Amino acid sequence: MLKDTLEMFLFLAIELTLLFLLISFLVGVLQSYIPPKKIQQILSGKQGSGYIVAGLLGAITPFCSCSTIPFLKGLLRAKAGFGTMMVFLFASPLLNPIIIGLFIATFGIKVAVFYFVMAMGVSVIAGVVLEKLNFERFVKPEAYIEPEPSCCAKSCSGTKVETNKWKKIWDTTWKDFKKVLPYLIGGIAIGSVIYGFMPTEFVAKVANENNPFAIPVAAIIGIPLYIRAEAVIPLSAALAAKGMGLGAVMALIIGSAGASLTEVILLKSIFKTPMIIAFVTVILTMAMSAGYIYGWIF
Repeated sequence: MLKDTLEMFLFLAIELTLLFLLISFLVGVLQSYIPPKKIQQILSGKQGSGYIVAGLLGAITPFCSCSTIPFLKGLLRAKAGFGTMMVFLFASPLLNPIIIGLFIATFGIKVAVFYFVMAMGVSVIAGVVLEKLNFERFVKPEAYIEPEPSCCAKSCSGTKVETNKWKKIWDTTWKDFKKVLPYLIGGIAIGSVIYGFMPTEFVAKVANENNPFAIPVAAIIGIPLYIRAEAVIPLSAALAAKGMGLGAVMALIIGSAGASLTEVILLKSIFKTPMIIAFVTVILTMAMSAGYIYGWIF
């Protein structure tokens, strides 16, 4: 069991580290051509009526959760459409290239495509519905006030052009990697221990595909279980290897990545309670729908 644990740890650590660095660098290159202010301009102009555009732009924004909130405030001040802002809010933490890349490497391209379609689809539908129901009235007035520059805003804002742009992008990539490294290694370590030591019979009994309650329980547990996607995906892979149904795995990942307690607390500075409830409800609905539909299709 110890041998299996160490082998799994080394394999995941090398694979996911290389994958993270590669995708992060490519995202940095993309962001150098589409900076945050440009995204705000697109969503606040006529092109911002496209909900799909909002979801896709959310997918290429910085992938730390703290950056989503300043971005959202920037969209509010830029008078972007409420529905497109909501699509951006839901899609941004769920569809960043790191998560998609880890999904492909861990579960295969078929599962990754299903995850992307579900996350994008529910995000767009939720944005449309919340706008039609006039949930914009639950935005706090102070959210429109220009905020003080935050750590994320400073790191994401435009800076003077340097001659060595590629080195600057790599430096940012390495800095981001060092920030997520404890979460990545922690998730890999826990997942490896589960893979090596947790009895297969236990996981298969409480979270297998035949347990109808496994998916909603996994979705609910995912929200207070504040684990970054970089950690929860290798952890979920270990649970899947032990017999946890992929529907429950999908629900756990979406619940954890889509609505952490930290993000919900930060959103309290922007939204009133009914909108916070709606936000959590959308993430739970997305998580459970993805879990059940995956089991039904596959």
